[in-house]
Amino acid sequence: MTTEKASASFEETLSELEAIVNEMENGDLPLNKALEKFERGIALSRQGQQSLENAEQKVKILLILLYSKCRRF
Repeated sequence: MTTEKASASFEETLSELEAIVNEMENGDLPLNKALEKFERGIALSRQGQQSLENAEQKVKILLILLYSKCRRF
C-alpha cells in the first residue's frame, strides 16, 4: 500500500480516489491488486470526509462570527 501524502489537498484526494474507482470498474485487476486499491480507496474516502468536516467547521465558525458582528449594528 502506498504512503499517504501528509498535505494532500481535497482535490488531489478526490482525483486519486476517482482514478482508483475507474481502475476497479474496468475489472482487469488481479484480486490482490484490487484489494490494495480498495484499501487505498477507503483511506482516501476517510481523508476526504475529514477535509470536508474541517471545512464545514470553519464555515460554521465564520458564520457565527459574522452573525455576532451583524447583531452589533
